[in-house]
Amino acid sequence: MADYQTTRPVGVGVGAAEIDAGLRAHMNKVYGLMSVAMLVTAGVAWSVGTSDALLSIFRDPLTLRPNILGWVVMFAPLAMVFAFGALVNKMSVAAAQFFFYAFAAVMGLSIAWIFKAFTDTSIASTFLVTAIAFASLSLFGYVTKRDLSGMGTFLLMGLVGLIVAMVVNMFLQSEGLAFAIPVIGVLIFAGLTAYDTQTIKTQYLMYAHHGDGGGQLYQGRSAIMGALNLYLDFINMFMFLLHFLGNRE
Repeated sequence: MADYQTTRPVGVGVGAAEIDAGLRAHMNKVYGLMSVAMLVTAGVAWSVGTSDALLSIFRDPLTLRPNILGWVVMFAPLAMVFAFGALVNKMSVAAAQFFFYAFAAVMGLSIAWIFKAFTDTSIASTFLVTAIAFASLSLFGYVTKRDLSGMGTFLLMGLVGLIVAMVVNMFLQSEGLAFAIPVIGVLIFAGLTAYDTQTIKTQYLMYAHHGDGGGQLYQGRSAIMGALNLYLDFINMFMFLLHFLGNRE
């Protein structure tokens, strides 16, 4: 990662104070968008997961096995992420933000079953642990001078392998693999939290040094994409930790 200095000669490009202020505002927007998406997900998941009538639309309330619509909802977030990545540069900022919140709502539907499977106390405590870990890792990614780009390549390769392992284990039902997947998942998304935070910061500094902050449209889309990446890191880390910390109903 290039070491972008925030000190520039007077009269050249954008001043250090302006860049620093812009970076803080950009990061606050990223975390703000992510927080709203988390609230949307939590609201939808709780509303559906605590209602047998609503949950039965997607899963058997007793066995929690998904029906056809449940399988669709389970894989819909993955499809939406790929679609968003392909279309975001063609969207207005308002449209991209709406899509992000719609994605968060669908994610809520896909994980609503946890309110039936785990106790409320264990869900809350796992969320708190995840929040503390996420904040620490994101802060590390923001302040570290170490280049994490190489680690990002390794983590993305690990993520692909993790997804493949999860799909394979749907058919194999291996207890060993079922234990290993959450462990590996927590490590991967912990690393991605730091990596994605550094990437968001680095991209902003790179475009800000062009003298125009990269353009309002670009920065708006960039903030949403950054929020989406960190949101996915948090949600996945939470779900994998729930396998260890959650108490079954």
